[in-house]
Amino acid sequence: MTNRNPVLPPDVCIPDGEAHVMPDGRLYVYGSWDQHADVFCSSEYRVVSTSDMSEWTIHDVSFSLSEMPWHPAERDMTTTKTIGRWAKFRQLVKLAGNVRRAGLTGQFRRMGKAGRHLTTPFLFAPDAISKNGRYYLFFDPSDGSEGVAVADRPEGPFRDPVRLPAAGIDPAVFIDDDGAAYYYWGQFRASGVRLNDDLLGFEAANVRHNLVTADKHHFHEGSSMRKIGDTYYYVFADDSRGKPTSLGYATGPTPLGPFTYRGVIIDNDGCDPGSWNNHGSIERFGDQWYVFYHRSSGNSAARRRLCVEPIVIGEDGSIAEVPMTSQGAGAPFAPGEQIDGWRACRVRGGGFVGNVDGHERLTLPRAGAGGTYRYLRNETPISRAELTVHGSGSVTVRVGQHVSEAQAVSHTTSVDLGNIAPGKHEIAIELVSGAGVTVDALVFR
Repeated sequence: MTNRNPVLPPDVCIPDGEAHVMPDGRLYVYGSWDQHADVFCSSEYRVVSTSDMSEWTIHDVSFSLSEMPWHPAERDMTTTKTIGRWAKFRQLVKLAGNVRRAGLTGQFRRMGKAGRHLTTPFLFAPDAISKNGRYYLFFDPSDGSEGVAVADRPEGPFRDPVRLPAAGIDPAVFIDDDGAAYYYWGQFRASGVRLNDDLLGFEAANVRHNLVTADKHHFHEGSSMRKIGDTYYYVFADDSRGKPTSLGYATGPTPLGPFTYRGVIIDNDGCDPGSWNNHGSIERFGDQWYVFYHRSSGNSAARRRLCVEPIVIGEDGSIAEVPMTSQGAGAPFAPGEQIDGWRACRVRGGGFVGNVDGHERLTLPRAGAGGTYRYLRNETPISRAELTVHGSGSVTVRVGQHVSEAQAVSHTTSVDLGNIAPGKHEIAIELVSGAGVTVDALVFR
């Protein structure tokens, strides 16, 4: 495992990452689990953790729908509500006037069709928190209910679930400095409430609605709450750019607002041709703040993978937007270091990252398809790129502003770059001719 993006092996797709530093000092990420090729989520959760943002542990299943005492019989639990969410997404795309709406509509029609063949309902995005030596997992199955389960360890297993008096998606939990705990949930309009001291319920009469909304804050879904200094940060899937591929944030003076929209932290648009949403969190680990988010893969909205970027909190409390990178929480790639093809942070022209013949690669299906890698740093001049590919065609390689001449590639090929001066560079590869070329790796020398 690695501090590069995505941080987990390609076959472990943990999206919707809520990151928390727990009392043992490790950072734990709680998320959904995309186990299917063409639909979000599954009926189980897994937790991943790290002590250094480099080596990651993938823990066993932490919670399953089978643990729910109100788990419905399969015949009573259709994917109607799930498909209804895709319908809402299609409607939102139409209202937003997104220029790619036709492709997205088709994508989600396929996802809805795939959902009808699943044998169990889903578990959507969770969150978790610790209190008095115990750990509380807040979850939401696709029947619209919400609940909380308890464990003695941060990675679970979480047991004895209790149903909460709420209906919605994407729960979030936050404990303030005075020990008071707050619960958030919702889509398009977020609700919040102070939890009971045992974290196992709340008074429905105390719920505050419309904390953040689609109209005023570009709120789509995916609530997440943090506190920095005396300011409360509400992080969420932000649709201000036409679809909810951004993580945006709003700030307020109390855990229940009022909240003022502040902007976008990161946007994963361009990570895959089918990319649709984003969901994540911010968390401080050591002296550094990070944003945790996901990127789609496999030429679909699903198979979303956990990624991490460092962020900076400004003196005025603002968070500067950061781009997606391949280096993630690590240093830029160095000359001589292999850059795996599947670590492309952006694709274009129909290119995508996915599994081909059992191996993860950057796939360039036609001329004009390409992928981008951020960043490479060289202390001395470099002059060539060594590519490992399958298929044949011709490509260009761009290092910063320098673009190589188109060169035929097959298997392992050395591409002449001229003389690239020392610096920090964005790398891009593009297929100029040919079709069905896949890229295993790049090395610069």
